[in-house]
This record gives sequence, structure tokens and C-alpha cells, in this order.
Amino acid sequence: MEFASPLKRGTLIKRYKRFLADIELDNGETITASCPNTGSMKGLCDPGSFVWVSESDSKTRKYRHTWELVENDAGKGTTLVGINTGHPNKIVSEAIEDNKIAKLKGYASLKREQKYGKNSRIDILLQDEAKGRAYVEIKNVHLMRKSGLAEFPDSVTARGAKHLEELGDMVEEGHRAVMMFLIQRADATRMSPCADIDPNYTQCLRRAIERGVETLAYRCEITPSEICLTKSVPIKMP
Repeated sequence: MEFASPLKRGTLIKRYKRFLADIELDNGETITASCPNTGSMKGLCDPGSFVWVSESDSKTRKYRHTWELVENDAGKGTTLVGINTGHPNKIVSEAIEDNKIAKLKGYASLKREQKYGKNSRIDILLQDEAKGRAYVEIKNVHLMRKSGLAEFPDSVTARGAKHLEELGDMVEEGHRAVMMFLIQRADATRMSPCADIDPNYTQCLRRAIERGVETLAYRCEITPSEICLTKSVPIKMP
């Protein structure tokens, strides 16, 4: 996924009201940017962090800038981390269409944001006359507290638990269901559910796997010009 225009670098002053961030750009200008992330962003929103923002030319937007990336050193050395939770569906869709995800190859059609379950929408619905349907739920992962270990979630997510239950329902109806963890950083060597932050989600994930839900985790290569899904990493259950 390429960014529509070059990103601008700056220094984070503060994140507040969850969806806003004050940033001093490298040119000295101070801006307020939207923060497209509902989680805690634990370890990624410390004042003084170097961040990257995109800029929109839309006249209807209150805040022209969007916080996209942050430089983080939780792993070995500094790495760029994608914090925009609006991007994973597009990143994964492009990867599927480019045949980069071996277990999701060979489907005739790909549709995004399709209604299913109990008043929900699945991120990606794959369909094929021979293969049938595959329901793919995508979660953005960026938390890293130990070198190489990506974790999800970074805050309690009742919605995420609900999605796991509905994926299990799809399996019982005779379809494939896949929980895809997209790690928006390149320094992850493994991924695990975050049992101490949300023990219920870990329990729900374990139950979903027992019901036949498949799990995948892929990390990304990130630059200020694009984000690309690159390599699968193993998922370790606690």
C-alpha cells in the first residue's frame, strides 16, 4: 500500500482525547493531527517520539493531517511502526490479490466489508465455486514489550472477542474462517495474544481455534512511502 503523498516527519508533543495528537513538524510548524487508533498505543505515544503524518487536501476535514507512523525502539534498533488502523484491510487485500499469502490463494473473488453474523461486517470475504467461502477478520498489531514479540490487543476489546465467536459460527456453518493478525512493524519474529491486558480475548482466541478458526500473522516492511506485507511469523499461545 503506497501513501497518496509523501509523509512529513515531526516530533510528538502529546496524544489526547484518544483521537488527537499535537505534533511539531521538522519545519517548525505545530499541527494537530487526527490519530486513527482506538487502542492504548502502549509504548508508542510517548512525548518526544519521532512520528510521520500524511496530509489531505480535502476542504471538509477539520484536521488536515493524519498520524501514520512512529519510530520505536522496542526491538533491536529503531523501527517504523504503523498506527493507522484504517490501513490493514487494504494492505491484506493487496497481498491476497498479489498471491503473497499462500493459505489464501486461489479464490475467484474478494469483497471487503461484507455483512455477516450478528449485525457485523467481515473485513474480507473470499469466494470461489470450488473452494467455497473464506471469512477473513483482520486485526492491526503494533504492541511490542519484549524484543521480537508482537502482542494483541493493547487494550481490552469486547468487540474483538465478539468477532472470534462469529468466526467460529462460520466454521460450524461449513465455511473457512481466518483470524489474520497484521503486524505493522518489521521487527517481529513471533506473535502472541496479550493475556495480561485482556485475558478474555486470549480465552476466546483459544476457543475459536478449537472450533476450527485458522490463525495467521504477517509482519510488514514500512517506509515513509509505503507499507507492504512481507513475512509470516508464528503465533505462540500463552
